[in-house]
Amino acid sequence: MHDQHDHQEIIRAAHAAADAARAAILPYFRLDALEIEDKYAPGVQSEGRFDPVTAADRAAERAMREVLARLRPEDGILGEEFGESAGASGLTWVLDPIDGTRGFLAGTPTWGVLIAACTDAGPLYGVIDQPYTQERFEGGLGRAGMVGPMGPRALRARAPRSLGEATVMTTFPAVGTEAEGAAFARIAEGARMVRYGYDCYAYALLALGQIDLVIEAGLKPYDICAPIAVIEAAGGIVTDWRGGPAHRGGRILAAAAPEQHRAALDILSQVA
Repeated sequence: MHDQHDHQEIIRAAHAAADAARAAILPYFRLDALEIEDKYAPGVQSEGRFDPVTAADRAAERAMREVLARLRPEDGILGEEFGESAGASGLTWVLDPIDGTRGFLAGTPTWGVLIAACTDAGPLYGVIDQPYTQERFEGGLGRAGMVGPMGPRALRARAPRSLGEATVMTTFPAVGTEAEGAAFARIAEGARMVRYGYDCYAYALLALGQIDLVIEAGLKPYDICAPIAVIEAAGGIVTDWRGGPAHRGGRILAAAAPEQHRAALDILSQVA
């Protein structure tokens, strides 16, 4: 469906969209007077019942949509803030302008911009961009690399190792049902180290070879399509908790190698 020339156009459009999102977001980061809207239920201020959106989220998605409308007018778009726009090319851009808005609001650099070019079968190419640290991770269409302040670096997921040697990242226990949280707790008990609340940056670290597993639940397509492309390009594995395709969201298991994936799947697949 997409030839080599088209591949280069897709990559160029993704980076142009990421550049536009950076420019739109950074003026808002760590801004004292940033206005916050609660999409879940205004006035309910708790981790489990707080789904924030800001002017930065909306400005970034608008900026990306403008770039894609100019460079890829025949493609569809699915974005977290402004929904779906149909296209005619068979390619859909799946966008999360700020994955990790809670982290953004807390001033941590663990949020990021997610951009994925997808067909119905899943992502072809993805970008995880962290504007503040100036790190950009890309994967798919023959690419697997990152560029940051220290220069370019290839992405390669970790080698196989046991769960007892593994480092795991997640948003649990803040996200997920009681049963999902209990399953994660079983994995955490057997792992070497567990870190919490890293949002999309955790997936970037897995692709970079720093950690072994990311386990989440309740995700949407725009949360996971870009990480799938980046991690798979780095040699990692991303599935749902049954070992099936993950690009439609839900319960997500990302692993550096088959051994780590099997160890986690043995536990997670038991959750109804």
